[in-house]
Amino acid sequence: MTQPPAARRHSSFRGRIGIAREDITPPIGIYSRNWGAAKHDSADSIHRQLTLSALTIASASEDAPLVLIDADLGWWRELDLFSRFQERLLTEMSIESSHLIFALSHTHASAPLMQADSALPGNEILEAWIERIYQATVSAIGRALAQADEAILDWHKGRCGLAAVRDLPDPNPSVNRMVCGFNPAVSADDTLMVGRITDLSGTTRATLVNYACHPTTLAWENTTISPDYIGAMRETMEKETGATAFFLQGMSGDVAPKHQYVGDVNVADRHGRQLGFAALATLNDMEPAGNQLFFDRVVESGAPLAVWRHQPHEHSSDIRSVKTVVDLKIKNWPTADELQQQESKCEDRALKERLRRKREIRRALGDGSSFPLAVYAWRIGDAVLVGSGGEAYSRLQRELRVRFPSLTMICMNLINGSVGYLPPADLYDVDAYPVWQTPFDRGCLERIGETMAGAIEELLD
Repeated sequence: MTQPPAARRHSSFRGRIGIAREDITPPIGIYSRNWGAAKHDSADSIHRQLTLSALTIASASEDAPLVLIDADLGWWRELDLFSRFQERLLTEMSIESSHLIFALSHTHASAPLMQADSALPGNEILEAWIERIYQATVSAIGRALAQADEAILDWHKGRCGLAAVRDLPDPNPSVNRMVCGFNPAVSADDTLMVGRITDLSGTTRATLVNYACHPTTLAWENTTISPDYIGAMRETMEKETGATAFFLQGMSGDVAPKHQYVGDVNVADRHGRQLGFAALATLNDMEPAGNQLFFDRVVESGAPLAVWRHQPHEHSSDIRSVKTVVDLKIKNWPTADELQQQESKCEDRALKERLRRKREIRRALGDGSSFPLAVYAWRIGDAVLVGSGGEAYSRLQRELRVRFPSLTMICMNLINGSVGYLPPADLYDVDAYPVWQTPFDRGCLERIGETMAGAIEELLD
């Protein structure tokens, strides 16, 4: 008979942790069209505020901290815009490149991160708003560092059924393609990772929710600025815990809510409460901070009773960071100038938006045959956080967790830039949006998976 483990403990870290939040809600009237089918161009109201939260993590007061930003933003439409933003931030705040992760929630109901374009209504507001985001980032990091104190970060695994696979064979049998929508025939990755930050007295200071699900509840009929489901998730968590709730978008390239593409913000709020309740259930399944549950003894009663007790355990204070690069082959796309010409001649509103985005991606990547995509990996005590600026399919996070079964793995998309989808190689035989949207050729997901695995092994060495 196999002997069971003698104790249950969470992956944990003890060190100096700082937390701060800023409001980055843009003004009404800002350009906010993120959907080709949208009839509007500018936001006419605010559903919920957009926030930017900073988390600083250091093993000791003298150490250079890791800095994690959680921002209610969609995606960087121009990669060089983020590159300038990042370089400015690293310089002003004296942060090492591998120590900064600027993560996007990926809401599709925010104003876009792009250069001002006089041809677009409400676009003249964008430049000032993006500068405001930068200043909010500086302020949040500064306050988090100033308020940092000794704390414990524990992780626990739960489940949530919000996300569904969204690659659906077109119901029209005469059309051989995939459409983006709920596919009930395929099971989605429902892994939910919840982090809990407590002070040394056991009071919860923050929670972290890592979950893979596209925030595409609100679509072309929505005219509000909204964090999508993430806003109600935070509200649900914070009402119960009294602590700041962070959201870390998982590898969600192929997963989204079952019911989506609506204009009703109540649907987004319902989705957020579903995720929030699942995260709270996971939180309440955790052992007290700093304690493990260990097998104590057997008491002979009507049955032999196994008695488990809580006892303190040692916490890791290890911090390491790795930044590496993987060269991904680029498809044989037209040049940015050629795409600009196609866009200028196009009269179809939805197709014109597709061409605009494709041109922006092509311009960001240059006209070469490959692109160096950065991969970031952090070790925080017993846990590992890994991600890139791509939109990886959830298959990757599943494979990484299988490959490193003893590790608590926090897997993330859309960190430090955004450059397109990372679909699996077998999907390239299908007419599917993520395949024709991405600039990267077949094998991109597999290559980045090997790079991430190598980075994780380096952290553990």
